Amino acid sequence: MSTMNISLPESLKGFVDEQVRQRGYSTSSEYLRELIRKEQDRQQLRSLLLEGANSALGPEADTHYFSRLRQQANES
Repeated sequence: MSTMNISLPESLKGFVDEQVRQRGYSTSSEYLRELIRKEQDRQQLRSLLLEGANSALGPEADTHYFSRLRQQANES
C-alpha cells in the first residue's frame, strides 16, 4: 500500500478525528479511504446516468411493456 501525507487546517483535522471516534474507524486513514471509495462510486454512478441520458430511447414503457416484463420474470 502506498503512503500519502496530507496537510489539513486544524478545523478539518478536528472534524476527521471526530468522525473517526463517532463512526468507529480505527484510523483517520480508514475514514479517508471510505470517503474516497464513496466518491469513486458517486462518479461511476454519474457516468452511468450520463451515458443513459445520452443513449437512444428504448421501447415505450406502456402497459404491454410491463406485462411482458412480468411474464419474463415469472418464466425465470
